[in-house]
Amino acid sequence: MASIIADTHVVIWLVTNSPRLSVKARNAIRQTIDDGFPVLMSAVSVAELIYATEKLRLPKAVLNVILDTTHRDHYGLKVVPFDMQIAETMTSIPRDIVPDLPDRMIAATSIALDLPLITADGKIHRSGIPIIW
Repeated sequence: MASIIADTHVVIWLVTNSPRLSVKARNAIRQTIDDGFPVLMSAVSVAELIYATEKLRLPKAVLNVILDTTHRDHYGLKVVPFDMQIAETMTSIPRDIVPDLPDRMIAATSIALDLPLITADGKIHRSGIPIIW
C-alpha cells in the first residue's frame, strides 16, 4: 500500500477516536502508517480546521493535536500543499455532483496525486474517484 488522502472529517475522527470512522477506513490508515507511508491531508483541510475552530464548531484542543501531529515525522500525518496542478484537476470533478469548494479541492488532491481518498462524504463518493470507506 502507498499513501492515502484523508478528508477533513476523517482526520478529526481519527484524532478524537470517534466511532464514526469506519472500520475499513481505520484499518487502511493503520496499514498505511504500518507500511511506512504517511497519511496525507490537504492544506485545504488545515484551513477548514482553523475556520471550524474560529466558528466554535471544533475545540481548539483538537486543532492543536492535529497541527502538532502534522509537524512530527513519526506520527504519519503529513500536509499536502494545494497547488496549480491540483487546482486544474478540479475541472474533472463535476460541480453539480460535488458543489462544496473545499470538498472539490480535497477530491482533486486525491486525483492529482493518484491516491485513494478516505471520506464519508456521499457527494464525493458519487464523483467516481477511488474512495476508502
